[in-house]
Amino acid sequence: MHTVNLLISLVENHQALAYLVIFIGLIFEGEFFIIFTGILAHLGALDFWVSLVFVFLGALSKTFLGYALGEFLNEKFKNHKFFRYIQKRVYNILPRFKTQPFWSIFISKFIMGANNVVVIFSGFERINYKKYLKAEISATAIWAPFLLSLGYFFSYTALHVSREIWKFSLVILILFIIFILFDKLVSWLYELFEEFYNEKSE
Repeated sequence: MHTVNLLISLVENHQALAYLVIFIGLIFEGEFFIIFTGILAHLGALDFWVSLVFVFLGALSKTFLGYALGEFLNEKFKNHKFFRYIQKRVYNILPRFKTQPFWSIFISKFIMGANNVVVIFSGFERINYKKYLKAEISATAIWAPFLLSLGYFFSYTALHVSREIWKFSLVILILFIIFILFDKLVSWLYELFEEFYNEKSE
């Protein structure tokens, strides 16, 4: 019977690789990697503050690289129908993106899957760079510690159920699914709010 000690030992023996994975993972995907980092930090396999530094470095790298990629795509494929579709999709979720880019970018950080598109689209639309950075950095300063803390909570809850690694993992999976469903619900409610706001302002 394997316990979470196996996972702790595995990560402790490969900490440098773990921090590298966190950094790279944050560039491509955020929520899963931060929550899992919080879980490992709670278990003692990773140092919380070192983990937070790598989380911020990864998130900020995505901020800079995403905008630069968006600018590049604008130069090469500005009128391509795929990007017109992306533009339509972004404006459906964040209809005030053009008029209030700061709040649209800020809010996208808390909508799972939206921020990856928004950071690229910000460069594609050539949103004011200072305003873009201010929105991204402000949101990251709240988003990253919150999700790390959520990982702590997931780990704390799972440990109270069992230290067996498969039961521990099952509880984590259930909690993560609940988090995703809650995030989708909040995103849906926000879209309804935006639709209501637009209808009222017309």
